Amino acid sequence: MAKDRSQRDDYTGPLRRMLLAVLCLCLVGIFLVWRIDSPRVERFRAQVVDKVVPNMEWALAPVTGAINLIRDFQSYRRLSEQNQELRSELRRMQAWKEAALQLEQENARLLDLNNVRLDPRLTYITGVVMADSGSPFRQSVLLNVGARDGIMDGWAAMDGIGLVGRISGTGETTARVILLTDAASSIPATIQPSGQRAMIKGDNTAAPLIDFLENPDLVRPGDRVVSSGDGGVFPAGLLIGQVAAAPSGRLRVRLAADYERLEFLRVLRHHGTESLRDPGGLVLPDGSTESSEGVEDPETTAAKAPADG
Repeated sequence: MAKDRSQRDDYTGPLRRMLLAVLCLCLVGIFLVWRIDSPRVERFRAQVVDKVVPNMEWALAPVTGAINLIRDFQSYRRLSEQNQELRSELRRMQAWKEAALQLEQENARLLDLNNVRLDPRLTYITGVVMADSGSPFRQSVLLNVGARDGIMDGWAAMDGIGLVGRISGTGETTARVILLTDAASSIPATIQPSGQRAMIKGDNTAAPLIDFLENPDLVRPGDRVVSSGDGGVFPAGLLIGQVAAAPSGRLRVRLAADYERLEFLRVLRHHGTESLRDPGGLVLPDGSTESSEGVEDPETTAAKAPADG
């Protein structure tokens, strides 16, 4: 067996060397032919290319596929990078969108405050709602205005639409507002158009009760509820809401103020209504006092007549 293996090696070794030499000679010949600058050689090269290249498409297919795969991978990588950039930009735009929506809502609240029609004799100061009570048993909010701004207990607070509550405590820089929905809140009101007087009493629900109503038969759901000004607690004519019928049959008030988004409140400076000490002076026309000073009372004239006689 060893002898046969040695004889096989004796034949394959020279054969490999011969084939390698022939291959090298062919490559050198091809190189020389491809580098020779001659018209005849150029025509020969063109003929060789025409014969060989079309028949080598099957060999070029894997190379072309690999090149296309590399190009597709590079394109996919660029698309992935662009996708990441677009996502980060979208997150930034969403943040800007939220900021724009908050500014739009804040602007709407301020415009609502400016559009509220109030008595020209009333002045006001606008405060920002900083916090609420967060308790189901006491419903109130805290404003960033206080005694240094001239805020006094009992003054009315409104949002852009309707009455919200009243000042129930003042500090140097803050003030607390008890909402109409609080159980300690009771406001005299007038129901329009019937003119019925009632009390709006909070019970820690979103719709306060209508109590002490004079004639419930004259009141219908949807009637307008405004402050009556009785007792000098609030100015008259402040919008509170509309009458609504509860499932239990009791009448309640659907508040006009947006309690879900209390951001700014307008505190009305109200020092009470002026009391009338001389009703007759209000009824008498102008100049009647002067004329009455020059005319004596008939009873006084009749009393003076016998004395003069």
